[in-house]
Amino acid sequence: MRMTRAATAALASLALALTACGSSEDDTESSDSGSGGGPVTVTDSRGEEIQLDEPADEVVVLEWSEAEDLAALGVMPVGVAQVDDFKTWVNTVQLDESVTDVGLRSEPSIDAIAGLQPDLIITEADRSRSQIEDLEEFAPVLVTEGTDQSDNIGQMRTNLEMIATAVGNEDVADQLLADFEASIDEGRQAIEEAGMNDATFAAAHGWSEGGSVAIRMFGEGSLFSDIAEELGLSNAWTGRVDEWGLTTTDVEAMTQLGDTHFMYIAPEDNVFAQELPDNPIWQGLPFVENGNVHELDGGTWAFGGPMSCQQLVDEIVGAVTS
Repeated sequence: MRMTRAATAALASLALALTACGSSEDDTESSDSGSGGGPVTVTDSRGEEIQLDEPADEVVVLEWSEAEDLAALGVMPVGVAQVDDFKTWVNTVQLDESVTDVGLRSEPSIDAIAGLQPDLIITEADRSRSQIEDLEEFAPVLVTEGTDQSDNIGQMRTNLEMIATAVGNEDVADQLLADFEASIDEGRQAIEEAGMNDATFAAAHGWSEGGSVAIRMFGEGSLFSDIAEELGLSNAWTGRVDEWGLTTTDVEAMTQLGDTHFMYIAPEDNVFAQELPDNPIWQGLPFVENGNVHELDGGTWAFGGPMSCQQLVDEIVGAVTS
């Protein structure tokens, strides 16, 4: 199943139309929440209780996955870090022109954030304690975990549910997660019917750096790999990975992959289509010789929420069954 832009827009419209109140049994709680509802309490990834007088609707988001989650839940953020880059790398949701760019994800502008007078700021746990304390001078700060090598899909669910509780839209979150689960089931069935359930894959980003090509592989422990494995595929890349399940390497390392389905995401600086075709090592790789190189939609955010995860499912299934 491939999600069209029209389907994405329809889902976003549905999300905007829905508001709800409820509670989560694990890491989040709410009391009389919902659009215009009463007080809300959310326990974030630090174990901190974030208390709001009512569900948040003026929200600044400093990481793209959480910005995607918020928009998918039907609440347009008032501020996002690196808005133009978000629009390049993430196409499952569309940010309004009214959304303010609050600076770099790594170094957001405190003045820009304060000027928006948000009632909630969302960031990830890798931000320094001092930055979080600076942000807390202006609004409550909800901290999520960006990655969990042991269960990235579970972490994605937790983050969405946490944000949904903060904005009072738990019913929308339930539907988004149900749609994602359905896409996994349908994708797994499509791969089985194509006789590809024992296939291997490799996936990467790439860019030019100082006249050389750098390749960032999605290894085991990445969200990309977790989703592909849920679909019944096996990751051919066995290199050492960082906390995000990623390995930055070069084209010479690709010789270890063998004949696999190689997928890449390149919304800009497409070295796989521009530089590498002239590289003799690349030319001799089995998956290149056999035509098993697949360019995925450049706006497929491989670190995102349920809508990006559903897009990943669609792209992966399309690549290995084409």
